[in-house]
Amino acid sequence: MSLEKDIESFVKSVDLELYEIAVVNDGSDTIYRVSVVSNDIEDGKRKGVSLDECVNLTHLISPLLDVTPPLSGDYRLEVGTPGIERKITTIKQFELCLGERVAISLKSKEKLKGTLLKVEGSKIFLDVDGEEVSVDFGEISKAKTYFEW
Repeated sequence: MSLEKDIESFVKSVDLELYEIAVVNDGSDTIYRVSVVSNDIEDGKRKGVSLDECVNLTHLISPLLDVTPPLSGDYRLEVGTPGIERKITTIKQFELCLGERVAISLKSKEKLKGTLLKVEGSKIFLDVDGEEVSVDFGEISKAKTYFEW
């Protein structure tokens, strides 16, 4: 199994869902970032992930990385949530954002903002001002969740 699949197994074992794994440089620090979201849905939205859940997951993943380092050189493991406003780059990430507000830029330069209703195959369905709009994943150049204050 790949390291990502092993990490995903640990994430699922604590009833969370892997959002993404990223390597981030912050000044002179290299961070191996594991972002997770809750499986629990409340009022049509995903519940938050607690600090205790992140700490527990860190304790599970850390020994694996000691045996199978993800990077050469020094790095820091960071386990957390992807945040309230985050990039969406895969179909799976769209599925993990159901019920949230999303902003999508299409390759045609058109921009859409609305609530993510569903994902069927490669089709993304949004509620844009009360109207259901579908977009093919291949037409999307950039997408992110957003929070309306």
